[in-house]
Amino acid sequence: MNEHECGSSSVETSRRKFLQSIGALTFAGATAGLLPALTRGQAPKSKQPPNVIIILSDDLGWGDLGCYGQTKIKTPVLDRMAAEGMRFTDAYAGSAVCAPSRSCLLTGQHTGHTPIRANPESAPAWDRKSFGDVALPEGTLTIAASGKAAGYATACIGKWGMGRPPTSGNPLKQGFDYHFGYLDHLAAHNYYPEFLWRNNEKVPLAKGQYSHDVIWDDAMRWVRDQGQKPFFLYLTPTIPHSKLNPPSVEPYADTDWKQPDKSYAAMVTRMDKDIGRLLDLLREMKIDQNTLVLFTSDNGTHSAGRSPKFLQSSGPLHGEKRDLYEGGVRVPLIVRWPDRLKPGTTSDLVTANWDFFATFNDLLGAAPPANTDGVSILPTLEGRPQDQKQHEYLYWEFYEQGGKQAVRLGKYKGVRLNVSRNADAPIELYDLSQDLGETRNIAADHADIVARINQIMKTARVPARLFPLLPAEQPTGKPATTESAPAGD
Repeated sequence: MNEHECGSSSVETSRRKFLQSIGALTFAGATAGLLPALTRGQAPKSKQPPNVIIILSDDLGWGDLGCYGQTKIKTPVLDRMAAEGMRFTDAYAGSAVCAPSRSCLLTGQHTGHTPIRANPESAPAWDRKSFGDVALPEGTLTIAASGKAAGYATACIGKWGMGRPPTSGNPLKQGFDYHFGYLDHLAAHNYYPEFLWRNNEKVPLAKGQYSHDVIWDDAMRWVRDQGQKPFFLYLTPTIPHSKLNPPSVEPYADTDWKQPDKSYAAMVTRMDKDIGRLLDLLREMKIDQNTLVLFTSDNGTHSAGRSPKFLQSSGPLHGEKRDLYEGGVRVPLIVRWPDRLKPGTTSDLVTANWDFFATFNDLLGAAPPANTDGVSILPTLEGRPQDQKQHEYLYWEFYEQGGKQAVRLGKYKGVRLNVSRNADAPIELYDLSQDLGETRNIAADHADIVARINQIMKTARVPARLFPLLPAEQPTGKPATTESAPAGD
């Protein structure tokens, strides 16, 4: 069995070795003088190991923020966060939809390797009715486990979608001390649910309570409860994902826009305001200088119930959610870290969310995660571009709409469609340095580049039992029924 296959013994062995390698990096050890070594010889400005917050918005487009060119939607907090920190222009999500993108972030692997490579409806060998979302397998190395082994308090607050109790995908089995929010990602489409989950218990909500507000308030409470202890927070709000029914469409109620556009914009602005509340709390607690905050999106914007063109949610990019063109996978990435990061910086480093795991490990002074596809972007954050390792390429595969593959190779982007029917379907090629909107297919003029991208598409992945992409991988037999879980969420 390949080392990337779900449930393999080699993955579990790697996991044990990994946890042993960083287990000694506890909070006590770090504050006893180990931290200078963690920062590659750079004297730290804070005695505490840095807190880390990853805010992963849901279906936010590359062009939805003012600092990325948006002119209609108000995002003053995120615009200020970019001015106080670093804005990445060439950052990518793990996938063009929710579940695989989150799996990439958590495991540090692209969709050719990560355990969950598609949304659950695209996993024909999985019994979703019985088990809910496809579960992260036992023994998976996650970014949360890295933090926990190093003495960090760890929490996932918001949308999970990686498996529910009692399966191996329970967030409490994947490195998190605490979880609050949605377990199944389909349940997260409802902003007014009867209940949310706190760890393994249902928490009833009053009728009409907007789940986003409840989730954000819980995140604020959890951060406050940590005091001066180092923490890792994976904060995953569900907005601006559809349904487009927020409690208010302010500050857009008086515009002449269509109602779906008002609702979408109001959701983005609501999240922006809440991020401001969180940053204010960090300042109140006197920990904002030593807290690394990353804001990004799980994929490109959606067109469910609206047209993204009016708000220009994809900016100059072509495509949206479910596309492997730039509009489906290129996303905002804003990083704020006053202790180390030069304010007002813009970076064109080509990076993807599977780099977050390697970056966190680098911050901890730990070895890179086993079987990773990521590289640490810590040198870029710390103003050491000469030390920054570059990706040879970025790779994606997508399991809906006939199957797709994409590769970013330097300035070039290759896209292959209808892969599930024809593994050798033609490759489209675009020069992103000259054609950001991917309007001119130049494959006929660059046979050598196309051949290299074709080779990457053939070799950058391993087959996955639950997620067959190519015709030869189509499953036979009944769906997996190896775990039991309560129906519904």
